[in-house]
Amino acid sequence: MYPSSQQHYSNCKMRPKANQALSSKVLLLGVFLAFLLLFVLRSSLSLSKENPPPTSRTIVPKASHSMKQAKAANCSPTCTKIPKSLAQALIHYSTSTITPQQTSKEISVSAKVLEKKSPCNFLVFGLGHDSLMWSTLNHGGRTVFLEEDEAWIGQIQRRFPMLESYHVTYDSKVNQADNLMDVGRGPECTAVGDPKYSMCQLALKGLPSEIYDITWDLIMVDAPTGYYQEAPGRMTAIYTAGMMARNREEGQTDVFVHDVNREVEDTFSKAFLCEGYMKKQEGRLRHFTIPSHRDGSERPFCPE
Repeated sequence: MYPSSQQHYSNCKMRPKANQALSSKVLLLGVFLAFLLLFVLRSSLSLSKENPPPTSRTIVPKASHSMKQAKAANCSPTCTKIPKSLAQALIHYSTSTITPQQTSKEISVSAKVLEKKSPCNFLVFGLGHDSLMWSTLNHGGRTVFLEEDEAWIGQIQRRFPMLESYHVTYDSKVNQADNLMDVGRGPECTAVGDPKYSMCQLALKGLPSEIYDITWDLIMVDAPTGYYQEAPGRMTAIYTAGMMARNREEGQTDVFVHDVNREVEDTFSKAFLCEGYMKKQEGRLRHFTIPSHRDGSERPFCPE
């Protein structure tokens, strides 16, 4: 588990409440079984299109044993096999006593969007017990995790080496939130542009270069730590997610913010992701759909 210096962090961020465990596990199993069923059905449909059934006028000779062997030899052994990542996730969540920090209803909001958009580009602020789930639900797409705790990244990578994660350093603190909110109202922060080159103090500039270059279809802000005054807080993560969405050339980005029951997540998501772009709130999770501000439309920072 977490190192001793991160005990508070692990208790808040990574461990769910006991009364959520059963409902979360049931949802996870249901989602993965549905994904498995869909995969098998698609595979069967693809095979049926390649080998259409004979018409009523066609006389089909009875297949000999040698013909059956030849047909079996020509069939790909992976044509109906579920992906390894899906199988691993299914086994992990069905046997683990630790479930994701979000509730089943909160997870379902993001899962429905992934069902429509995957495979896609999915950026997640935070690396936790739900990371394997998000990566698997975006099967075939690219899911990247940004994590503040370098030691925790090492632990997760040893268990799930297929997950793509990067260490991020945050310079902000929760006790600076009020000042950063005032800064965020300035013209340098409301001007749309690449956060990598932004003059706004809220923009994260130390991320890996390719993070700025990718057009993200979904962004989940569930980190960094934000439950005590000296913690980094999610002010810069929320602002940067919103600016990445606005700075895309066209289309829209679905942005999710967790723990909106806390003041920082509540006020910063409303201010920089905009209440006018909010589609839904379920429990502690908010879903925003932010359109491109570079597609030729003259949009204000937030819709009126």
